[in-house]
Amino acid sequence: MSNKLTTLNLYLEPAETRRLASLCGPFDDNIKQLERRIGVEISYRNNHFQIVGVAKNCLTANNLLRDLYIETQPLKGSTPDLEPETVHIAIQEAVAFDMEAPRDEKELYIKTKRGVIKPRNPNQSDYVRNIVSHDITFGIGPAGTGKTYLAVAAAVDALERQDVRRILLTRPAVEAGEKLGFLPGDLSQKVDPYLRPLYDALFEMMGFEKVERLIERNVIEVAPLAYMRGRTLNDAFIILDESQNTTIEQMKMFLTRIGFNSRAVITGDITQTDLPKHQKSGLRHAIEVLGEVGEISFNFFQAKDVVRHPIVGRIVEAYEEFELKSQTIKGHKDSQYQLQGAKNHD
Repeated sequence: MSNKLTTLNLYLEPAETRRLASLCGPFDDNIKQLERRIGVEISYRNNHFQIVGVAKNCLTANNLLRDLYIETQPLKGSTPDLEPETVHIAIQEAVAFDMEAPRDEKELYIKTKRGVIKPRNPNQSDYVRNIVSHDITFGIGPAGTGKTYLAVAAAVDALERQDVRRILLTRPAVEAGEKLGFLPGDLSQKVDPYLRPLYDALFEMMGFEKVERLIERNVIEVAPLAYMRGRTLNDAFIILDESQNTTIEQMKMFLTRIGFNSRAVITGDITQTDLPKHQKSGLRHAIEVLGEVGEISFNFFQAKDVVRHPIVGRIVEAYEEFELKSQTIKGHKDSQYQLQGAKNHD
């Protein structure tokens, strides 16, 4: 497909000032959202709109502007304000329609300024495709399968293409053997070691200095999950890492923070929870509750998907086999106890 830029001229009729203002939104927010998400530049004067970009994107933006202008038709004598939700849904439907076409494998590559990141197995390819096509994506599986790394890569790619305005990385600060209270510093410094894998991935893809600048400008925010309460996150790519350590309430709180034009990726390994034994993992609960929600993607990785040193995959398989044997033995013993109890009762 050619990347040659083209220009489309669009005249919206009838030219009504109130309807045009509703279409563009306050401070041209609706136009800016179209530009970011479709990948075009839009300028206008009165009812004359000029769209510049790749031919396919220009046509998509042209059709969206026409459809959205229809939404501004007066109802009972007054022109309705075009809500951000209406714009968001219209763009989402247009992008989803474009994605139904067959895709070349090369389109699964994630491009960052530091290089191209390529999925290494079918499960990773499906994972990347689902991140692109779903508002919420779960990546569940053992360590070393690339869940977090690919999610961060997709976030960096979306930021550099201006699909989103910011990246937010978060994870629960669960104590694993040591008490946070005994660590020096304020809360942010106490949880910093827990967030280090997310920093490392960012530094690799964008460079240390650029990441530091973006953090200072709050374009990238790395924070413990507790900081998410009460917020609504629009125009953001949000990653919740180590989600197996969320409680049910925390997971629900996180999922309800997601706003318009935001994308969320939740990663975790349900076999490695650090929660108290009596407390159910929010990740495990989300799988049960949200499994039938069509707009949410669940991706399950296995030991064979591990892309670290080959021995890591064998270690994961060994633990899985051991746990399976332990459950079989426990089930057999429980059956014997129940049988013996029945005999004693008789």
